[in-house]
This record gives sequence, structure tokens and C-alpha cells, in this order.
Amino acid sequence: MSGELTLHGRVMPASNATFVGEVDGLRVVYKPVAGERPLWDFPDGTLAGREVAAYTVSEALGWDVVPRTILRDGPHGPGMVQVWQEPDPAQDAVDLVPAGRTPDGFRHVFDGVDARDREVSLIHEDSTALRLMAVFDVLVNNADRKGGHVLAMAGGHRYGVDHGLTFHVDHKLRTVLWGWMGEPLREQEVGGVRRVLADVGGALGDVLAEHVLDAEIEAFARRCRTLLDTGVLPSPRDEWPVIPWPPF
Repeated sequence: MSGELTLHGRVMPASNATFVGEVDGLRVVYKPVAGERPLWDFPDGTLAGREVAAYTVSEALGWDVVPRTILRDGPHGPGMVQVWQEPDPAQDAVDLVPAGRTPDGFRHVFDGVDARDREVSLIHEDSTALRLMAVFDVLVNNADRKGGHVLAMAGGHRYGVDHGLTFHVDHKLRTVLWGWMGEPLREQEVGGVRRVLADVGGALGDVLAEHVLDAEIEAFARRCRTLLDTGVLPSPRDEWPVIPWPPF
């Protein structure tokens, strides 16, 4: 994705400046560093790099959770460029249903009320692809896994997007994918975590060091070890909101 980046429009609304464009015949998303909104808990100008770091971990895991993502120059300066993925409008990997009516093949997350004060349940599908995303989120400490950040592809694959709020040294996991909490890790998940942990002191760590702090890489390695030691998907903690707001 080294050719000229041509912009076609801006995604509205979005917390940070987000554009849709084209490069090398590919439709892409472009988020310039200059358009990032300052946050109290993340260093200014680092969100684009964190998105690239998340893609790097996805590749090291071998799970294809994150679409191809690079850091490059663009019309508004350096920023994240990610290959656009068009989800299947007929599928909803994360959804709201009337309270207590979780369909087969889905996991219940929590109950609440919608904008019309109707009692609803937030649910997500019980699929391997989505479960791998949940494990990935634990490793990168994703503070913003909204339902709208899960792309349900026509062939059954699930992509995760919007990974700027990742890799913090403090526990900040906020996600709608809590349906497997407390369940033992599967062989594929254990194998993936072991791979990235083994490589964090090598090529993976070298790439991550271009985008996140050394302390954040050390925290990433600790999360890998903790997940392997416990052998189960974590449960929510009390000291931090566990669901992003809004959840979609």
C-alpha cells in the first residue's frame, strides 16, 4: 500500500478523524495522527501506531483478526491505513434481543434497556472466529471492543477494527465479548498465545517497539503469561468499567 492515497469521503460520526479512500486499487480507511482526539490516559499521537501494533499481534497469532494495517503518510500527514472490509449486512455477530430470548448459537452478555425503555439483552454469537477475537482483546488489553467494531464477513470470518485504545500498562479491558468468561482455553488459543510470547523478545517485540512503549510491551508479555497460567478466559474486574459505552 505504497501508492498515492486518494480520499473519497469522511466517516461521520467518529471520535477521531477517519477517512475512506483508495490506494493501489484497494479501498482503505485512513486515520491521520493529526486528527486524533487527545485522551487523558493515552499519550497524544499514539493511536495510529497502536492500531498497527494490534495488527502485528494479529499476524503473529495467525488468526487474521485485524485487516492489513500500516503506518504511512497521507493527505493529512502520517496516519494509520487499513484495508477496508465490507461486512455482510445479513449477519449480526453482536446484537440486541428482547430480554431473556437468547437464540441458539449465541451467548448472553448482559441485560438492560434500549432507547425506548424496552428490556433487552446484549448477546454475541458463539463462534470460533469471535472467540479468537476475545482472546486477542485480552492480550492487547482492548479498551474499546464495541459491537460495531466487529465485522461479520459473508464467509463466516470475523474482523475486528478500531484498535487505537490498546496496549495500556494498566488493566483496561472493555468489551462486549464476555460470553466465554471462566471457560478453559482451547488448544488453538493456547498455541497462539505461546507463539506470540515466544516471539515478543524477538521480531514481534522489535516491531511493537516502533509503536508502543517498552513498559507496554512488558505488560503485553505479562498478560500472555497470565492467560497461559490461569488457562481460562478472564472474568470482569470491579475496578474498571467492563463494557464500552455506547456498546455499539
